Amino acid sequence: MKHLIAAILLSSLIETAIAYTGSAACQSCHPSQHSLWQNSHHDLAMQLPTPDTVLGDFNNASFVYNGITTRFFRQGDQYKVRTDGEDGKLTDFTVDYVFGVYPLQQYLLPLPGGRWQALSITWDARPAAEGGQRWYHLDPGESIDFKDPLHWTGPYQNWNTRCAECHSTHLEKNYNGVSRTFTTTFKEIDVGCEACHGPGERHLHLVSTNQLEGASNSGFPTALAQRGRWSFEPESAIARRDTALQSNAQIDSCGRCHSRRGTLGDYHYGADLLDTHRLSLPQDPLYYHDGQVRDEDYVYGSFIQSKMHRAGVVCSNCHEPHSLELRAEKNAVCAQCHKPAEYDNSLHHHHKPGSAGAECANCHMPETTYMGIDPRRDHSMRIPRPDLSVVMGTPNACTQCHRDQKPSWALESLREWNIHFRDTGSHPARAFMQADQGDSRALPTLVQLAGDNNAAMVWRATAMEALGEFGGRDALMSATSILYTDDPLLRTSTVRSLQFLPLHQRYQLLQPLIDDEITAVRMEVAVSLAGVPLDQITEQQAEQLRQLFKQYTTIQKQHADMPSVQLQLGIFYTARGDSPSAEAAYREAIYLNPQLIPALLNLADLLRSQARENEARKILLQALAIAPQQGATLHALGLLETRSANPELALDYLGRAAALETMGTRHRFVYAIALHDLGQPQNAVNALLALLRQTPRNEEALLALTNYSAELGQADKAQRYAGKLLEIAPKNTSYQTLYKQLSTN
Repeated sequence: MKHLIAAILLSSLIETAIAYTGSAACQSCHPSQHSLWQNSHHDLAMQLPTPDTVLGDFNNASFVYNGITTRFFRQGDQYKVRTDGEDGKLTDFTVDYVFGVYPLQQYLLPLPGGRWQALSITWDARPAAEGGQRWYHLDPGESIDFKDPLHWTGPYQNWNTRCAECHSTHLEKNYNGVSRTFTTTFKEIDVGCEACHGPGERHLHLVSTNQLEGASNSGFPTALAQRGRWSFEPESAIARRDTALQSNAQIDSCGRCHSRRGTLGDYHYGADLLDTHRLSLPQDPLYYHDGQVRDEDYVYGSFIQSKMHRAGVVCSNCHEPHSLELRAEKNAVCAQCHKPAEYDNSLHHHHKPGSAGAECANCHMPETTYMGIDPRRDHSMRIPRPDLSVVMGTPNACTQCHRDQKPSWALESLREWNIHFRDTGSHPARAFMQADQGDSRALPTLVQLAGDNNAAMVWRATAMEALGEFGGRDALMSATSILYTDDPLLRTSTVRSLQFLPLHQRYQLLQPLIDDEITAVRMEVAVSLAGVPLDQITEQQAEQLRQLFKQYTTIQKQHADMPSVQLQLGIFYTARGDSPSAEAAYREAIYLNPQLIPALLNLADLLRSQARENEARKILLQALAIAPQQGATLHALGLLETRSANPELALDYLGRAAALETMGTRHRFVYAIALHDLGQPQNAVNALLALLRQTPRNEEALLALTNYSAELGQADKAQRYAGKLLEIAPKNTSYQTLYKQLSTN
């Protein structure tokens, strides 16, 4: 572990020591690339406000939102906004930076503590003919005031934390958790050459001393030229790479910003993306169960699902990396690798040539609009599946275009074109939906997918995490077979999936990964092993964990301005048995976001564990006031009142939580158990039967039904339920014994 930490620190020191030279230093030798970059979205990612850069109407324009009239005006050379501040009072703010350029532009306003905040009232930069040239609010259907964390003054509109890393070059956030202040700096205001290539001083030195030829990576810390050579084999309609792609260096470089992720410490160029970031998987609610985009995923999470990624396609095959424009217009960009004679004709797309339906991207990369006016394409590049829309409600490109039609119409149209789907019932999306519902029928598909060497790694990782939610033999066998895989994404998710195991067993399995070369893996190991008692292992082993835990907290504290990180720290400290630190972290999370329900629930649980029931109840009621229809809060209140001997109130809370549950089964199952334990066994049976109608292979429900039916003298029903348990798990000795006992009575 020590040598690994030293290597990481050395890498960071080297990057810091090698100076950033600025994009202007690149122009003389690379005029073409520099010219393409100029006026690109990267170049214009962030700018100082001038008459040339400010696109919005500051000619005493006004906009009304939630009863507040915001005014945009000029005061000399300054651009000013009069709007509601942190206290809800109208205040004049100066625009310090413009943010973005098209199709929308935001404005950064200063607040105390070194904060810059992105105003939620945004300029629509599209032409007036397209509905643009107007002010609009990013959340038009909401009523967000200054008390809401989504308000422009809140943590989720903070530039330093949420935006800065990806809009400027070599950004250092520099957050002080004690004073809650920022001293954020950057080398270049925009996304310059060195934002992707790394610091350029060594490259310039090699050029000036005539040592460039033969130098490793031309003096840059990473090499991004991975476009490769593609050619068509005889009789093939799809091109192939001449040589296999050796690394993900290019897409990981892009993925640093173009992914849904969290940052792990300082970025170091050339490293695996997971060495500096934690990636979000294609899971609900960010994605639909088939992997289509639901929330903003910033492309990377979609692209690594695709067949294109597995074939060796990289970002620069389709996009010119300096201008960011497509390599060719419309279908021509796909025709680089897909012969038009085979694909760009009506026999393939079944639409009139030249129509919207004949464009490859409209069928295989449908758009979802974010930030009100910004349509972005799903980069998973999938075949439209209206059959899945029919059976599970996922979107499909056909009816996203033909909005007046239903998925059944699209499915029938495909059948008329002799296109039939044979895997509707066995598609992995069905298993992921079943898994979210707690239905064990998903297990065989998840096991197969997790172990499929030909599947996309991101799907194997997602399947492994879903298996971990079930636990048991299937999850353990899958995890142990792939835990030490070479792929860091799969390793990370497999570590995360092992939480169901007893702590001592987790320690035995994860000890070899304590000094894993990838930071994301080590961070998951730290979380998983946080509860290990250091006095019950050898001193050498204990020291190894101390170093790991120190690294975990050091990295997390670099992002102590984020409510979610404080929540994670609270969970970690709780597992370590450090209640004071856990309570402080939870309270800091709540300070940063007073409406962060998970932090409120965890704090309440911590207080309850210390016999501080009244404080816990106060926190839970605070959470309930924020979100009255939050099932987790009602469930926690029900458990608290059960322990406090308030049965009627407990059942009310638990029943309301159960009624709200649509995904998963925990709240409904616990409500049924509470009904039984509080003297309503027949109502408990009825609740369990209702649960089984949705998840007929739910072993917990079946086992409870077996026992409760036996208690009620319904021996035949009890035996029948026990028989179903044996059908599900015929080798389970406890089920075998139970069935025999019921058969002989």
